[in-house]
Amino acid sequence: MVSVDRSGLDVQVTSLERTLVDLLDRPSLGGTWEEIWRSLEMVEFFNLDKVVEYAIYLGNATTAAKVGFFLEQHRDMLMPGEDHLNRLRTLIPTKPHYMVRNGRRPGRFVREWNLVAPPEIFERQWEEIL
Repeated sequence: MVSVDRSGLDVQVTSLERTLVDLLDRPSLGGTWEEIWRSLEMVEFFNLDKVVEYAIYLGNATTAAKVGFFLEQHRDMLMPGEDHLNRLRTLIPTKPHYMVRNGRRPGRFVREWNLVAPPEIFERQWEEIL
């Protein structure tokens, strides 16, 4: 965290990389999956070494899988290397985990990350509305 002066007040802020991981770790902080995905997609550059480092630091298998899944979904934009993805793969859950901790609703199984993802993420249902 970094302290930034805003109108004479010190405000604690996080880096973009930490924000990405924290939103995937605790999606309730960011609203709906649509809001999270769209917000993160607006960022043009993430230091992926820092993203992976922080995800590993948290030591949460589900979070590591969510970060890996997000990076793969945005491979063309973020250009993660196989080394980034492989480092995250070392932490993935041994059995399927839901992306939403408190809601086990139907989803799509992502074998590579051992995640059950909400269908709106995979199908990007929000784009159909536009």
